[in-house]
Amino acid sequence: MTTTYELKAIDPSVLKQLRAQDDAGRTREPATDPEGGAPLRCCLRRSAPGERIVLVSYAPLRRWAARTGAEPGAYDECGPVFIHADECEGVAAGTLRYPATLHGDHRVLRAYSTEGRILGGRLLEIPRERATEVEPALEEAFADPAVALIHVRAVEYGCFLLEARRLP
Repeated sequence: MTTTYELKAIDPSVLKQLRAQDDAGRTREPATDPEGGAPLRCCLRRSAPGERIVLVSYAPLRRWAARTGAEPGAYDECGPVFIHADECEGVAAGTLRYPATLHGDHRVLRAYSTEGRILGGRLLEIPRERATEVEPALEEAFADPAVALIHVRAVEYGCFLLEARRLP
């Protein structure tokens, strides 16, 4: 049985807020990326040399909980993400596939309940050339009916990559 879920990048309205003030309550200064390669969470690609980017603090579970009425308690955390300093093309809702270009050798899938509690995690040690293997791992995690959403995170820095959300 295949579970229906949607992969989601950071919503454009949230990006606008983060550019003004991040989830740690700070205004961050943009910078020009001289070499490129920063993992952008706004459009789920790597930056190009010369693009203006900003590193902001982002609390994805807090924002999801505010929309759903969940109470994540101590699981509410804030971490670093790179985004474009100015509005970008983003990712059209419902069109996203797992972004192989942002995949690293070590990712973790962190599953959450509808209450915002961590239900478990799974370490993925999959090289970039096999990044398509992440989607079956997401399907496996969503086989548990208690899983409402999953955050894909980088192991090395702990930063948020994207969200997989169960569709009704």
